[in-house]
Amino acid sequence: MSDARQREEICRYGRSLFERGLTPGSSGNISLRLDDGGWLVTPTNASLGFLDPARISRLDAEGRLLSGDKPTKEIPLHTALYDTRGGARAIVHLHSTHAVALTMLPEIDPRAALPPMTPYYLMRAGETALVPYYRPGDPAVADAIRGLAGKYSSVLLANHGPVVAGDSLEAAVFATEELEETAKLYLLLRNLNPRFLSPEQVADLVDTFGLDLPSHHEHDDH
Repeated sequence: MSDARQREEICRYGRSLFERGLTPGSSGNISLRLDDGGWLVTPTNASLGFLDPARISRLDAEGRLLSGDKPTKEIPLHTALYDTRGGARAIVHLHSTHAVALTMLPEIDPRAALPPMTPYYLMRAGETALVPYYRPGDPAVADAIRGLAGKYSSVLLANHGPVVAGDSLEAAVFATEELEETAKLYLLLRNLNPRFLSPEQVADLVDTFGLDLPSHHEHDDH
């Protein structure tokens, strides 16, 4: 895909996410990893609904700005996820309402922020880790994500929002949307004793679709 097409793709998905209220104001950011190890990333203080392809930040493999506007201050969390998820080619970070709300609930398991509610949550987002609160842009968030050792493609930042990696921008966007909808389902059903997928149903999804779930690996280790 050409540079121009990649820039247009970032703008198109950003506008779609913004127009559906998934990340308000100038919140959220998107990055796309390039074949030379550099990135295209949305600029700081830019609304995902009104991105200019020519002003998207172009970084080299060391994170130095080559062209475009100053990049998002959330570069450390993108870097940490790329460094630990070898197959990641795109990352989406939003401030989506239901996913943020989920992070504030006292019962959330940091190793599995959501239970296995639907097959498509597991197929697209996998399982989701929750990391503690850090000030936006704090480099320490990178250490927290690196501490997950690449086991998770979707991570929730407490009181902040989701960070989701994919092997394409489309995959990262779809997984982020699935995570948001599953968080919404959880909040709708909280305290209603819903039926989640059974361990046998989860194992069937893992076997059928080759899912890479951290809990499944932990089970294999025992």
